[in-house]
Amino acid sequence: MKNLNKSQRNAIIMSIVASGTDDLNVMFLAFSMSTIIAQLGISDAQGGWIATITNLGMLVGGLLFGVLADRYNKFKVFKWTIIIFSVATGLIFFTNDIYYLYLMRFIAGIGVGGEYGVAISIMAGLVPSEKMGRVSSLNGIVGQIGSIVSALLASIIAPVFGWRGLFLFGLLPIALVIWARFSINDAELYIDNQGSAEVAVEKGSIADLFKTPKLAYQTLMLMVMTTVQIAGYFGMMNWLPTIMQRNLGISVSGSSQWMIATILGMCLGMLVFGQLLDLFGPRLVYGIFLLSSAVAVYLFTFANSTWTLLIGGSIVGLFVNGMFAGYGAMITRLYPYQISSIANNTILNVGRAVGGFSSVIIGLILDVAGVPAVMLFLASLYLISFAAMMTIPALKKANYQGIQQEDLPTMAATLVEA
Repeated sequence: MKNLNKSQRNAIIMSIVASGTDDLNVMFLAFSMSTIIAQLGISDAQGGWIATITNLGMLVGGLLFGVLADRYNKFKVFKWTIIIFSVATGLIFFTNDIYYLYLMRFIAGIGVGGEYGVAISIMAGLVPSEKMGRVSSLNGIVGQIGSIVSALLASIIAPVFGWRGLFLFGLLPIALVIWARFSINDAELYIDNQGSAEVAVEKGSIADLFKTPKLAYQTLMLMVMTTVQIAGYFGMMNWLPTIMQRNLGISVSGSSQWMIATILGMCLGMLVFGQLLDLFGPRLVYGIFLLSSAVAVYLFTFANSTWTLLIGGSIVGLFVNGMFAGYGAMITRLYPYQISSIANNTILNVGRAVGGFSSVIIGLILDVAGVPAVMLFLASLYLISFAAMMTIPALKKANYQGIQQEDLPTMAATLVEA
């Protein structure tokens, strides 16, 4: 990375920081949901649809902008995704009814869903493939920092300006685009010139992810893995604080401490995972983290004091969300660079759309069987992901280390011939 010019280095920084800003925007909803329900006079079910509609917007944005980024200029498309989710979030300030809020959250979701895969693809075009795990981990860590900043802003801004004023601060990421205008020369990035022009997939499409039976199977299994990743994250962050408050008598401040401990564990997990991924490859590292997640989540059932909750939460966060840092790096290496944005956005956002329903399933399990059944359900998900991961041949260390940027033209040619 020492050989990168100033524009390329700044593009990597912007790609990493952007992940923190989109997490910040998404988390604004979590900290204002109860107030929104009360002030708009809507039911809990109507309030629940706000997050669901946001996830659907992410799926649409991921599919749309993944294709646009791989067909046209990645960095320009990337900047437009930031502008879209920032403006839509800021416009929530003018909300008068739930349907307007649904529309703005859907549009914001389109921008957020498009941003991630394009950012990863930009980094993959500038960073050596053997270092992508570490760079991708920074991407994930900044996202968690965005969540913490969101909590701080909510505690400072919402009491003074209300929940509408909080969303107005969603316009801040536009400052990144303005900064890029003066500090990054698009012509010096050369992002779209990776690989061989002779065999490049000129007009990439989602269908390219399913060109051959092996590729289709790999894509579907990675979707299973990302679905479990999102399902586990939403299950923990949306329900465990409530479970602790209701069933264990933990105060709101106590559950907030648990949330902070869990997020810190996530950051450490991402940092460690990225380093190990580059050293040992995905099969071994994902195997360890998936099995450890299953054990840690189930054992968390027996936490019954403040210290065991904090320690257990940090351990669960380390393993459960530490893995998230690896998907961008792994998917980028498993598919031709010419369709890397499509691959990342499609696989992750299908996981978001399907995995996001875990909150509903957990609510149903709680009504019928209680907390132990919920933890057993979450632990089982990681075993399913482990089984799916073990059946992907390209994740074997020898195969994975053999996939380098110089091999991408050959991979692209295979897709074209298939």
